[in-house]
Amino acid sequence: MERLAGTSRRTSPLTILPVPYRALAKLIDKIERAKILLEIDILEPDEVDRAKQILLRDGFVAVRNVLVGAQLERIQKAANCVIKEIVDKDPKRIGNRGHHRYSFGNQIHHFEWCELVDLPPILAIVEAIWNSGNFVCNGAGGDFSLPTAEIQPLHSDGNELGFTDPWIDQISYRSLPPPTLVVNFPMVDFTKDNGAIRQIPCTQRSQAQIPTLEEEPPWMKSCLICVPTGAALIRDVRCWHGGTANNSTQPRPMTSVQYYAPWFRQHLSSHLPRRHYDQMSARAQQLCRYIVMQD
Repeated sequence: MERLAGTSRRTSPLTILPVPYRALAKLIDKIERAKILLEIDILEPDEVDRAKQILLRDGFVAVRNVLVGAQLERIQKAANCVIKEIVDKDPKRIGNRGHHRYSFGNQIHHFEWCELVDLPPILAIVEAIWNSGNFVCNGAGGDFSLPTAEIQPLHSDGNELGFTDPWIDQISYRSLPPPTLVVNFPMVDFTKDNGAIRQIPCTQRSQAQIPTLEEEPPWMKSCLICVPTGAALIRDVRCWHGGTANNSTQPRPMTSVQYYAPWFRQHLSSHLPRRHYDQMSARAQQLCRYIVMQD
């Protein structure tokens, strides 16, 4: 496979990255020369078609002002409470995603997370991506890092959810449209100092082995997504990503909600209390019909 322009064999085998080569090579060159963070457009909530195009191309897209006002304040407060509960049980800060780094786990038993399920701007974009409204919610959670958390190796989620063609090893669930989308909501402004997530563009369909921290070229460590509080980062979970070092003095939380494509179902567990389900909108109830607890 042709080597990308602007790269060297010494830095990394960037041949692992899929097309589009031209735009990606320009992006890599810009990051390496200027030593800057990954520059992305943060879209307005009504830019539905553009959001779809960017996600299908890059594997992720950011949208501003999705959570605002009282709803933002509620989920921020709830996230802080859950953070306290988790870290109080872990005095040595061992973490569950590396030291000082934690997954929230499924938190849809808290109503503040239920409110993330049916946000109109997000549903419009997700419907456009899948050309259908018949997708489902499979839970809500997120993650957080505490001060002194270190950079996290790149990884790709959902690898256990797919298949590999028994006859042709190169065909896998990565050959499909996105089976799963996760929407992350920064609870604080993401910066280069507080552990912003990093995303490697256009890797959602890559069949290559993900490089280790030692193998990564510098530009991959610079692909930070610095988005403001209340924005949404919609991600194809197959796209390579990882946390970065939290060199600030405060936790860096982000909450999330996750959806399965209309044609994809797996690991749907009943975590949603009936009392919360009954308070949700008709659309949210439809989305959560497979995860509500039975009386």
